[in-house]
Amino acid sequence: MTDPLAHVRELFDLADDVVYLDGNSLGAPPKAVAERLDDVVRRQWGRRLIRSWSEGWWEAPQRIGDRIGRLVGAAPGQVVVGDSTSVNLFKALVGAVRGADRAEIVVDAGTFPTDGYIAASAAELTGLSLRPADPDDLRLDERTAVVLLNHVDYRTGRLLDMAALTERAHEVGAKVVWDLCHSVGVLPIELDALGVDLAVGCTYKFLNGGPGSPAFLYVPSAAQPGFRQPLTGWTGHREPFAMAAEYTPDAGIARARAGTPDILSMLALDAALDVWDGVELADVRARGLALTARFMELVRDLPGVEVITPADEGRGHQVSLRHPEAARLMAELIAGGVIGDHRPPDVLRFGFAPLYNTFEEAERAAKALAELL
Repeated sequence: MTDPLAHVRELFDLADDVVYLDGNSLGAPPKAVAERLDDVVRRQWGRRLIRSWSEGWWEAPQRIGDRIGRLVGAAPGQVVVGDSTSVNLFKALVGAVRGADRAEIVVDAGTFPTDGYIAASAAELTGLSLRPADPDDLRLDERTAVVLLNHVDYRTGRLLDMAALTERAHEVGAKVVWDLCHSVGVLPIELDALGVDLAVGCTYKFLNGGPGSPAFLYVPSAAQPGFRQPLTGWTGHREPFAMAAEYTPDAGIARARAGTPDILSMLALDAALDVWDGVELADVRARGLALTARFMELVRDLPGVEVITPADEGRGHQVSLRHPEAARLMAELIAGGVIGDHRPPDVLRFGFAPLYNTFEEAERAAKALAELL
């Protein structure tokens, strides 16, 4: 049987003596990134100097946003790249509740910590209450302005039902903001088709953009005219170079921009996204499910290990294990060349990136863990 992703691994700069299973924290570097950055630094910046702003730099946030849009089911003109996930989440939450005659923001009780921090700040600044809730028991009503949910749980790898939960929020007239940090580049996402109100995501995990690479923000075309984000920086202005005293937002997705784009990081991400050309997300999803299933099969009966990642298809592309000595075990695995990560107090996480991880690596990692136990 032909593996449609077999050739993609060769596009990455990977060490043969390491099994890298932490792509859910920091993706491996595609080989093209170093060469592209050399061109950006030596030619675009070094020779073209400020002229490069009008030779592609200025439009990069929207252009690269459209490349990510293909991976999240968004038509062109609805995704912009820039700032961090936390900053974009703040824009999304405040933009979602401004002008809403409602009382509360609901946040996934098990959310990634920064999401909770930003939600608390947004609630305080807008005068709304913040209510943590289990995604299985949201209890939404006419008081709810917006719901913030993580598509894939960062601890357990559990995948939430985006279609059902988006519909649940809309039934009571609430908006929904989805955090896609652990699902973008993992499985097919259909933001437009599901009527998602807003979404954010990082690019340094499964999109392999590099440490600190800029995040993205999705605002559907129909919602853009009414999207009033709080960080009204000059690059989101309708005429940024007019230097007008009053702020007038751009008519399109550029209104979600704030400050000057971080060009070096952004163009490194642009190069990294080349590995997705010709790749079908259905193939990525199938391979990711198979890799994680194989690994779970091999570690399920190890002494003292509890698999906390769902065994069915309700999971992302990570496997989380609970063990009372998780910190020690992960430290020893890393010392032996099997790189995953530890989440206190007792969780070991192994992230499988289908573009470059193999079944042989899954088996090597499981064997290394078994030998330690």
